[in-house]
Amino acid sequence: MQTRPLGTTGIEVSRLCLGTMTFGEQNSEAEAHEQLDRAVAFGINFIDTAEMYPVPPKAETQGSTERYIGSWLKQRGSRDDVIIATKASGPGLEHIRGGPRLTREHLHQAIDESLARLQTDYVDLYQLHWPDRKANFFGKLGYPYDEDEDTTPLEETLAALKELVDAGKVRAIGLSNDTPWGVMRVLQLAETYGLPRVASVQNPYNLLNRTFEVGLAEIAHREQVGLLAYSPLAFGVLSGKYLKGARPEGARLTLFERFQRYTNPQAEAACAEYVTIARDAGLDPAQMALAFVNSRPFLTSNIIGATGMEQLESNLESESLRLDHDVLEAIETVHLRQPNPAP
Repeated sequence: MQTRPLGTTGIEVSRLCLGTMTFGEQNSEAEAHEQLDRAVAFGINFIDTAEMYPVPPKAETQGSTERYIGSWLKQRGSRDDVIIATKASGPGLEHIRGGPRLTREHLHQAIDESLARLQTDYVDLYQLHWPDRKANFFGKLGYPYDEDEDTTPLEETLAALKELVDAGKVRAIGLSNDTPWGVMRVLQLAETYGLPRVASVQNPYNLLNRTFEVGLAEIAHREQVGLLAYSPLAFGVLSGKYLKGARPEGARLTLFERFQRYTNPQAEAACAEYVTIARDAGLDPAQMALAFVNSRPFLTSNIIGATGMEQLESNLESESLRLDHDVLEAIETVHLRQPNPAP
């Protein structure tokens, strides 16, 4: 398993990261532990979660994912062998603290609650799950900004994160679902005021959504704030299992109507072409899609997720897959003809 540096922190993380947002919804505690055991045995040392998980977010299940990871850490006694990343929620989700914000009060409460569920004294990477401001994230387009919006100043958020780092509860900090302006602004504030420097940005990146390459990829490269790629299979769409309207039993898009980001006609057409490229090359479409993400020079880690062990094993096999020139050229041809059909 290749490892890559987590920003300038000195922490080395595996190129594949185990995503856990299905733990507590589509996966039981025993299944979660089985996935964690297999991932670590394979060479993954990086586990990503969030206080709001599992997804879809609900009051009755909120925090279950962290609790499952916590019980696994306690049973296995393997805390020092893994890098644990979790996230504090941004505005919305009234069932979390009556509506979470990225204020000093909320962040202190959020980390303490996460640490209790995880049964650990610290997390290695603490991420802001989405900004405490209006911006183009979660697929938003247009110009959503409002000069009169109610936001938490980034200075307050970063100062609170510094307190968590100084207290030993957090080793490094990161962003998620953020924009080029957001990343550069927090870097500027960190340098100006001696605040923690963000190590990573967790944003969507896959064959149907390569918008990270416009603006953020250069920042990742030049500022050493690498990408933690989520949805590398576009909610499983890039496996090809949903083509022609198929909805397999128990699959995410079958169970949950909210996951529609990658199902518009343009995305389906592009997906069909990517699946054809894979099959013509004798490749598994999902593994090809993951291998493409793995190959990106601005990537720190690729967050894979699975609801079953067979799916997990297939995802793990992508780590050793290298795409040849002809496959990469074919992918670029499709991308140029239909760029980012599901931003």
